[in-house]
Amino acid sequence: MARLKTSAVAKRQDAAPGIMRALTALAALTAIVLALYAAPAFARGAPESFADLAEKLSPAVVNISTSQTLKTGVPGGAVPGLPEGSPFNEFFEDFLQRQPGAQAPRKVQSLGSGFVIDPDGIIITNNHVIEQADEIKVNFSDGTTLAAEVLGSDPKTDVAVLKVKPDSALPFVKMGDSTKARVGDWVVAIGNPFGLGGTVTAGIISAINRDINAGPYDDFIQTDASINRGNSGGPLFNLEGEVIGVNTAIISPSGGSIGIGFSVPSATAMPVIEQLKEYGETRRGWLGVRIQTVTDEIAESLGMDEAKGALVAEVTPGGPAEEAGIQAGDVILDFNGNDVPSMRDLPRIVADTKIGKEVETTVLRGGDKVTLDVTVGRLEEAEAQAEGAKPDAEKSNEPTLTLGLALGELNANSRRRFNLTDDVDGVLVTSVDPAGPAAEKGIRPGDVIVEVAQEKVKSPSDVVEQVKAEQEKGRRSVLLLVSTAGDLRFIAVRIEEG
Repeated sequence: MARLKTSAVAKRQDAAPGIMRALTALAALTAIVLALYAAPAFARGAPESFADLAEKLSPAVVNISTSQTLKTGVPGGAVPGLPEGSPFNEFFEDFLQRQPGAQAPRKVQSLGSGFVIDPDGIIITNNHVIEQADEIKVNFSDGTTLAAEVLGSDPKTDVAVLKVKPDSALPFVKMGDSTKARVGDWVVAIGNPFGLGGTVTAGIISAINRDINAGPYDDFIQTDASINRGNSGGPLFNLEGEVIGVNTAIISPSGGSIGIGFSVPSATAMPVIEQLKEYGETRRGWLGVRIQTVTDEIAESLGMDEAKGALVAEVTPGGPAEEAGIQAGDVILDFNGNDVPSMRDLPRIVADTKIGKEVETTVLRGGDKVTLDVTVGRLEEAEAQAEGAKPDAEKSNEPTLTLGLALGELNANSRRRFNLTDDVDGVLVTSVDPAGPAAEKGIRPGDVIVEVAQEKVKSPSDVVEQVKAEQEKGRRSVLLLVSTAGDLRFIAVRIEEG
């Protein structure tokens, strides 16, 4: 018996390592299962269906119909025998327009999307959907149609806030936090592409912080969820059913979706929405500097370890930056406790800062970090003062309203600002109304008007007088000779009645 007992103990001892290995393997398997179970908290997989989400959210997404009265057109379009885009087309149109059969003013309609964020009737859409509209109607999925008024709009972020007066509470959706969105997350777009009514598409976030040169605050979410014409102003949802973006633009050679769409992030849109609801206008912070990118070469020349921040190229006289002691050549590294990774980040940070607040600003100057206190101004007031400070000829409403541009003198500062050589003479285009006739023909700030109606011009007043003379002759357009980066071209620009 003693031998048997000893033998049994030995067998148990021999089995111990195997049992330990089995327990270790079981523990590892358990850890894997637990990790897989916890994974959705970090990276949610694709749902089996978007049906529940679509059913819940669709009633709050609306179709927005606008109408606008356009002035007369010309029968037959372009004049036969002249190439499309010829500057002389519009001169012949002047003649044809005065002939019998010319079309009367007509109404055009356009469609877009929007979404309800308040059961009392607050609706969000794009500025470009309702811009210059004479009438706005909101069509709901249950067939109800309500007239809408514009509480406010912001071309810089392409956001507009509408108000309707419903008989009962409207279905609505909640705004989410776009800063939590990650590349690869699933998103759902709902809208009215091509006027087809409520359409649901799904995809992923392809990129974030996209700059497409649409405005000073570009920070778009890029998605491959199908977005087409008519989706503008519609919502981009996360899988929690929260709006994290306002669909605003696509890249498409054909006009249809190729999987590159852009949405204004909710983090950008929400401050604008709140200001438009409360004030009917935006109230953005203003620093008063002109900035440029810190390139690798500039960073090296300044002794910086990496290219970051915003390089101050010019300080606005009398602005908050000048009063705080910021100088041209400073590199702004931090503003109000926010790092400034690149030049394009600073305008958004400043714009979101409360007006009148004194904030600490860290700049790099001569290799040393300097902290300055800046009292934030208001951008809209600065823009209005800049417009009011222009010479009478430059701020005359004739060139601004009739051609859609503002003018300035060519001098050493303006030549340096727009990189213009000394051999370019004429009148500088300082700003262009994006919805005006000059913008339609591709004229941009920095272009130089050399001739108006084949007469050389030297000052803004020369342009005003020549445009007025052409208008008094009954002309509907005026021929400009424009220098763009030294290249001359003739452009016929429509004269609007002002």
